[in-house]
Amino acid sequence: MRVIDLRSDTVTRPTSEMRRAMAEAQVGDDVLGDDPTVKELERAAAARVGKEAALYVPSGTMANLLALLLACGRGEQAVVGSESHILHHEALGAPALGGIHLAVVPNDERGRLLPDPLEAALRAGPALVCLENTHNRCGGAAVSLSHTREVAGRAHAAGSAVHVDGARLFNAALALETDAAALVADADTASFCFSKGLGAPIGSVLCGPGELIGRARGLRRQLGGGMRQAGVIAAGALYALEHHIERLAEDHQNARLLARGLARVPGIRIDPDAVESNLVFFEVDGPDPRAFRAALSEAGVLASGTAPHRVRMATHLGVSASDVEEALLRTRRAVESLPAAVAR
Repeated sequence: MRVIDLRSDTVTRPTSEMRRAMAEAQVGDDVLGDDPTVKELERAAAARVGKEAALYVPSGTMANLLALLLACGRGEQAVVGSESHILHHEALGAPALGGIHLAVVPNDERGRLLPDPLEAALRAGPALVCLENTHNRCGGAAVSLSHTREVAGRAHAAGSAVHVDGARLFNAALALETDAAALVADADTASFCFSKGLGAPIGSVLCGPGELIGRARGLRRQLGGGMRQAGVIAAGALYALEHHIERLAEDHQNARLLARGLARVPGIRIDPDAVESNLVFFEVDGPDPRAFRAALSEAGVLASGTAPHRVRMATHLGVSASDVEEALLRTRRAVESLPAAVAR
């Protein structure tokens, strides 16, 4: 039985064309600044999001941490959302390594920062305000350009810089029918990942002003992120940037197909209209949703859980429409195999 892995869009494998590009990459020592493929990737990434410069790093967590360390000194504050990836999934690197206090502002159900608590937080004079787009824990929602512009305007008026954690930025741009550069135009720095929807095996970039990114290079080395012949992996990221952005539309279509099918499965609660990107969240009725995930895994469908009753499935490069249809059949069987307590 073939396993259908919907845990995350990070589980993708390089395509044969991407592997070829990686095998044939020109390389040098990136710490010494002479890897031509890394340089080409950084130029292309910066151009895609309308920023002056970019820095290739091993992970999105490192990209976000660098943004925080660049903007904040020890003892200073950074505003983050209550459901943000920086707060919940990045090992609290900013407080632990940078002595940065994270001032938490509530997110609404679509990932936006609530205005009144944001205003209160800004009165304390934070050095940085962080946004996330798409917003993972808030249903994979695409945060609008108008919200980003409003938050950035308030933050800049208060003397704070703005960073956008754009791990899935191109998914957000597709959902909002705009381009990635527009979504981060009002931000001082922005990061995005190559290893999620874009399907590369490794890496993210931090983008921003040239002087700031120059400083980030030194910080990257302090964090252990200096890589030598990194062109091998940068070639995969560059291939993804050039060939995999447009195909994200397929992932969004498959996510909607998945959401509509899940809505017809007894025992599952989901609003298909709330699915904006490649992330599909739903809830399972009954006292023990862990049993549902176990039954689902036994049926060859892998999903992740973000809360006791909440399940996430992610469509990606390795999942076709026929895979989604098969996953729905297996999901229905998994629900039917459980005690009646989980049925509506």
